[in-house]
Amino acid sequence: MTNRENLLGGLPAAVYTTDANGLITYFNEAAVELWGHRPEIGRDEWCGSWRLRTAEGDPLAHGDCSMALALKQGRAIRNAEAIAERPDGTLVPFLAFPAPTRDDAGNITGAINLLVDISTQKQAEIQTQRLASIVESSDDAIISKDLFGVIQSWNAGAVRLFGYRADEAIGNHVRMLIPDDRQQEEDLILGKVRSGERVDHFDTLRRRKDGSYVAISLTVSPVRNAAGKVIGASKIARDITERKESESRIRMLMREVNHRVKNQFAVILSMIRETGKHTTTIAEFDTQIRNRIMALSQSQDLLVDGDWRGADLADLVSNQIRPFAAERRIRISGEPVMLSTMAVQNLGMAFHELATNSAKHGALSSEQGTVEVDWTASSDRFRLSWKETNGPSVAKASRKGFGRIVLERVAPVALNGVGHLSFQPDGVTWTLDAPLELVKTPDS
Repeated sequence: MTNRENLLGGLPAAVYTTDANGLITYFNEAAVELWGHRPEIGRDEWCGSWRLRTAEGDPLAHGDCSMALALKQGRAIRNAEAIAERPDGTLVPFLAFPAPTRDDAGNITGAINLLVDISTQKQAEIQTQRLASIVESSDDAIISKDLFGVIQSWNAGAVRLFGYRADEAIGNHVRMLIPDDRQQEEDLILGKVRSGERVDHFDTLRRRKDGSYVAISLTVSPVRNAAGKVIGASKIARDITERKESESRIRMLMREVNHRVKNQFAVILSMIRETGKHTTTIAEFDTQIRNRIMALSQSQDLLVDGDWRGADLADLVSNQIRPFAAERRIRISGEPVMLSTMAVQNLGMAFHELATNSAKHGALSSEQGTVEVDWTASSDRFRLSWKETNGPSVAKASRKGFGRIVLERVAPVALNGVGHLSFQPDGVTWTLDAPLELVKTPDS
């Protein structure tokens, strides 16, 4: 065994040599392990790899490798990066350090090359790049800080959320984002981080560059070095403004639903009480209560379809009259009006009572009878008229039933208006005059 073999054979790094023509004259076992095969001494040239690729992964001819260049140019080359492809397809990135060898006269006699496997380093770089890409493309604000609370990194999500550019934030204390009345939160967070604890999602407020406040969900995790020592913290802040607004709307809606349900109970109790006063049999009572509650339910359906913002007046009229007559016998006219929820409920009851009475005793009880419903909503007044024609001869009712109470008292009073029911020879007429602001929705 030569001195060269004694010297190079035991090295953990891959080493091989060539003669002046580039033919391989020696390689150690570490080189065999890197290449994944054994080149033929005195026959294979320039590089012992089965195949070569550039650092970018493109095919690389052996005659263009760094060892060949070092021999051809007569100079050492440092940190030449390439990829060795093994026969089994495995790719091994490496750094090469080829240098020519010379005799005493200075003539090139060959070359020696040291190969350093950088697979682990490359994998770490890929993971780091991938992580950096994920962090930078995240919609959430991802910020790192040291154990003193000084900002170390600031992604694009943080720029969008807080308004500060990275160069404005990095190097400053994270307290610049914390409202004055929440400064103690940072003390608690840093205390937990220093002890290696994670701070799970909690909702809080932070201050933007423009001074406005934003609701966020915050998570804080300790950052450790290679030795496992905590050296800082990573904070992920998510904008929860929409969630908070949604929660507020839900709470408001639940209060509103609770209020409306109580109102509905009051209306139904009033129906039961008044219907009981004006019916003589259980069957009659059952039928009238059932029909009135169903009419109230139809009005509720319109409100639900409109997300409880209200309902279109024409839809309400059509909805309540449709079960009693063909469309050709009903004429509805008036400018579009989006009714308030109170108006929907009260006018819905009024139209049901009018339609029911008309189907039993009025215009809708005969083949030629018609109903005209029209309204105006000009200036600050709302005026509506229900007029029946071509029906049987009408006589003034001798007693006030529940329907008449609804038309003359309940619906008008609820809308702070005046209702008038008249019994003309050719049909019933009902008019309503009320303040427009109580009839329509505020935003219509």
